[in-house]
Amino acid sequence: MEPPFRLIDLDRSTEPQHQPGQSVLVGVADRPRPAGDAFDVLLTAVPDPPRPWVGCADPDAVVRLLRERVTRQPAAAVTLVQVLRTGAALPAPDRLVLESLAYSALQGGAGFRDWLAGAPARTPRPAAEPVLLRRDGGRLTVTLDRPRVRNAFDAATRDALCEALEVAVADPTVTRVDLRGNGPAFCSGGDLAEFGTSRDPAAAHLVRVGRSPAALLLRCAARVTAHLHGACVGAGIELAAFAGRVRAAPDTTVRLPELGMGLIPGAGGTASLPVRIGRRRTAYLALTGTPLGAAEAYAWGLVDEIDEIDEDAGA
Repeated sequence: MEPPFRLIDLDRSTEPQHQPGQSVLVGVADRPRPAGDAFDVLLTAVPDPPRPWVGCADPDAVVRLLRERVTRQPAAAVTLVQVLRTGAALPAPDRLVLESLAYSALQGGAGFRDWLAGAPARTPRPAAEPVLLRRDGGRLTVTLDRPRVRNAFDAATRDALCEALEVAVADPTVTRVDLRGNGPAFCSGGDLAEFGTSRDPAAAHLVRVGRSPAALLLRCAARVTAHLHGACVGAGIELAAFAGRVRAAPDTTVRLPELGMGLIPGAGGTASLPVRIGRRRTAYLALTGTPLGAAEAYAWGLVDEIDEIDEDAGA
């Protein structure tokens, strides 16, 4: 079996002689240069390099971080890059199915079980009405409303968001959808109080595909504007990235934390983020868990506009 992490110094070596297969292939160069499709992450010390390269002040430190995280969660890391590679040739709805299948497989894996065993117990704090709807003519405002938990995304929120988006999909008189979050953050990601509560990964896959806010967002994306602020973690950026327009307050921070749990993004991130920033920068965010501020997210194309804090978003 090949090692899960492979590094090629492109200033001293040629392209890989074969496809990476079951490994994460990282390329490093002093300056960006043409590189083959086999690479999963490309790093350079040059600031603000063109896509697909990622600029970092200390590439060696980033390589050490990548090696450590991939080695700690090899199944999740390799599955992530395989999903991103394969998904590049698939239409968006099929990418969602592929992601869900991979996510369910990892839910049954040792990496997730070990993380779950070490995670502190959390008490669910459900909201009576986790998603609020407001209609003003052709404009529909959909607001995540669990501010006490920074709009953590639980099953009830998912189902309520699906119901709201079904209105937009079914009603052609809805000409604009504004997606917001009340409280200090747009969405802090999946509700950890629910992680591991499903004992049947196969059934969980069918639920994810059958009740998918991501699939509904794909059908009305051109009319959706996502308004981000504060923490946009996991699902908080994965779903928002489907929107036709993404606006971010200056305090916005995005992050993909799933690898540390032995998982990959499961709310559609392997389908939405690559469209905006490419699969290699998506892999970088997911493999490193590095937070991205509003300015860099804008420079990468993950958000389309940086706003002042919107008082209507509810701080």
